[in-house]
Amino acid sequence: MHGDEPVRLGESLHDVVRSLRPPNGSDASVPALASALGGVFGRWEEAVGDALAAHVQPVKLDGALLVVVVDDPAWATQLKFLEVTLKQRLAEIAGVTIERIDVRVGR
Repeated sequence: MHGDEPVRLGESLHDVVRSLRPPNGSDASVPALASALGGVFGRWEEAVGDALAAHVQPVKLDGALLVVVVDDPAWATQLKFLEVTLKQRLAEIAGVTIERIDVRVGR
């Protein structure tokens, strides 16, 4: 436990992912998964830019599927045009390969 001191996002995610694994399961992929989660969620604004981050938020990373929520249907359309660029930026900045982006419109 880390007490009241700040903890790096990647370290926290590593602990969370490890806690979700079965007791006898292998931890071999835990660092990679924690790193991917930390990269996407922790560096989202850096990867997508302030304008896009103000309207689009990642909510789930399931393997190579990224689920995002947009605050307006117009942003869902905009993401279709930006999908290739967004995947490239996430690979460069977050070090994660995204094959598909599922866009959902928030309330």
